[in-house]
Amino acid sequence: MLATLAQQPFHKPGWIYEEKYDGYRILAYKEADGVTLVSRNGKDRTSSYPAVADAVANLGTETLLLDGEVVAFDRHHVSRFQLLQEGKAPAAYAVFDCLYANGRDVRKEPLSVRREILEKKIPETSTLFLSRKLAANGLRAYEEARKKGFEGLVAKDLSSPYVESRSTSWLKVKVHQEEELVIAGYTAPAGSRLHFGALLLGAYQGEQLHYVGKVGTGFSRSTLESLFRRFQPLIRQKDSLVDPPKEANVTYLAPRLVAQIGFQEWTADRKLRQPRFLGLRNDKAPKECILPERP
Repeated sequence: MLATLAQQPFHKPGWIYEEKYDGYRILAYKEADGVTLVSRNGKDRTSSYPAVADAVANLGTETLLLDGEVVAFDRHHVSRFQLLQEGKAPAAYAVFDCLYANGRDVRKEPLSVRREILEKKIPETSTLFLSRKLAANGLRAYEEARKKGFEGLVAKDLSSPYVESRSTSWLKVKVHQEEELVIAGYTAPAGSRLHFGALLLGAYQGEQLHYVGKVGTGFSRSTLESLFRRFQPLIRQKDSLVDPPKEANVTYLAPRLVAQIGFQEWTADRKLRQPRFLGLRNDKAPKECILPERP
């Protein structure tokens, strides 16, 4: 189940407001003592997060299917995608929904029932915990998320079933702007910079990949090197962007890699303001990176 973006904070009676996490969406399948962790695009991630798999395996329930987010927290207990990707903090699993419990399909039950199941089954540990509720009023929940520095919040209709698609029964409200965008090329390095200068970024409108800006910050020396190696098999002569920028010394890439980008805001002409690189997303397909509507 995927959340729809809300343009501004709101309050609705009968809704719950949860912290929005900045990590990898993961389904956890438990059968007896065996656990499999699966990403949004169907890849087995069990070996990537063994501590999470062990924590789920230790739950008493015989069969279980959980939905949640694998995250890593900074010292202020704010989830940071960059920390998770670089392995600079322990991985934890924030569980926010239950699809099966003891062999029973609960997807058609209202969220209030599914959440009650989770409250009985999920302990509060450093590796496994139930997604944290914010204030009961949506506007106060937004202020809480803003003051604590969270990425945002997710508002959920407590009467809604679990559907395997994007839904307006789950609405996400962003506090800090982040977006997944396609890497379409890179510029040559300058000065003491090694490997490349900045990444050219794009987003799809239909079948066309549009240029949305370039990012040249957020890279460590090791990240520059590892990305440069990833880029080499993707080099192509023809630009994949329908509206490429007028840049000198650009190397174009096949649109295969997706980057997570933090930024201040979208401009009126749909370009990024003050972008910074946060990491690669191997759980997102390039065609999922959609150009926003004009503000």
